[in-house]
Amino acid sequence: MKQVSSLEAGAIDRIDQARALSRVESWCAINSGTGNLAGLACMANLLSQTLSELPGDLQRFVPEPETAIGKDGQPVLVERGAHLLLSVRPEASRRLLMTGHMDTVFPQGHPFDHLTWRDQQTLNGPGVADMKGGIAVMTEALLAFEDSPGADRIGYDVLINSDEETGSLTSAPLIARAAAGKHAALTYEPSALPDGTLAGERSGSGNYVLVIHGRSAHAGRNPEDGRNAIVAAAALALGLKAMERGSLRINPAAIDGGSAVNVVPDLAMLRFNLRAKSEAETDGFNRDLQVLIARISAEHDVSIHRHGGVSRPPKRIDEPARKLFELVRDCGAALGQDIRWQDSGGVCDGNNIAACGVPVVDTLGVRGGAIHSADEYLIVPSLAERAALSTLILMRLADGALA
Repeated sequence: MKQVSSLEAGAIDRIDQARALSRVESWCAINSGTGNLAGLACMANLLSQTLSELPGDLQRFVPEPETAIGKDGQPVLVERGAHLLLSVRPEASRRLLMTGHMDTVFPQGHPFDHLTWRDQQTLNGPGVADMKGGIAVMTEALLAFEDSPGADRIGYDVLINSDEETGSLTSAPLIARAAAGKHAALTYEPSALPDGTLAGERSGSGNYVLVIHGRSAHAGRNPEDGRNAIVAAAALALGLKAMERGSLRINPAAIDGGSAVNVVPDLAMLRFNLRAKSEAETDGFNRDLQVLIARISAEHDVSIHRHGGVSRPPKRIDEPARKLFELVRDCGAALGQDIRWQDSGGVCDGNNIAACGVPVVDTLGVRGGAIHSADEYLIVPSLAERAALSTLILMRLADGALA
C-alpha cells in the first residue's frame, strides 16, 4: 500500500468540512423533489455558483419533456428540471466523469422539510445523504484537487442531473455523451452502508405501465356485458409475481382506474418495477411478459397495451472496474479507512455509466442511511472523510493510476 505523500497530505489539508456542511444545510433547506421545478431551478442556481469556483465551462441543459402515462391511460408530457454540466480541461488526454443529482424523492409540500440534529455528529433531513451531502463531498474534493500539483494532467466533466430519482429518463442521453471516452467515473450516491461500504455490482431496473381497456356495463343490471379492467389488472399483478425466479424481482406497485362502484370499470393501469441482475433475466422476462399479456387478454376479453421498459441496465464489475475499486480501496487504506464493497439491488446513474463501458464507483458520497424516508441522516464527519478519499483518488489518477 502506497502511503500518503506530503503533496497529497497538503491537498487533503485544504478540505473545509465547515464549508461543506454549510452547503448541505443551505441546499437541504430547499425542496427539490423531482417534480418541483421551482425548487430545482433554485438548486441549479446555487449549484452553478458552487461549480463556478472550479475552472471550466458550465452549461445548463433544459431537457425535452418526459413522456408518461396518465391516470386516463393516455400519454402525457412531464417537464423536468435543468441539468448542469461543467467541463474542465476538455483537451486533456485522460478525462474523468463525476456525477451527482440535485433532486430528492420528497415532493413539494412533503412534511419532511426540515433539518434536525440528532446528536453532534448526526444530521437528519431531506437529501442530506441522498445526495446533497454527496455533491458537497464531490465539490470539496475537486477544490482541493485543483490546488494540488499535477491537476492539469487530467480533465473531467461534472454532471449534476435533476431526474435521477425517477430513472434519469431525460438526462440519460446527456450521461451517455458525457461518459463517452472517459478513463473512469466517480459518482456520489451515499455509501451502501453507514460504515462506508461501497455498492459493487447492481441490479438493472425497469418501470412499466400496462394499460387495460375493457368494457363498461351496469354492475347490477347487466354485468355480464362488461369486461372488468381492474380484475384483469389484478390477474396481471398476480401473474407478474409468479414470474419471479432466481434474482429476478417484480413489484406490482399501483393499479389505477374505475369510477362508481355500480359500474364495471372499462379502464385500468397497472404500474410495476422490475429488478434483474443480468440481461438474460430481462430478456427472459420480456418474453414471458408477452405470453402473460396474451393470456390475460384472452381470458378476460380485454386489450392490453404495454409502456416502458428497462432504463438502467445491470451493472457488472469487469476487470477495469475491479481495478478502479482496488484503487479506491488502497486510497482508503492509506487514509486509515477500511473500504469494502458488496452487491446492491438498488440502481443509480452508475448503471447507465457502466453500460457505456466506463469503470465507475458510484457510492463515494457521505456515510449515512435511511434514505428515501423521513429518517434519512448524514454522519457529518464523513463529509471531510469522503472528500479526502476522493481527493486522493483524483491525485493518484492524475499520477497515472489505471494507466
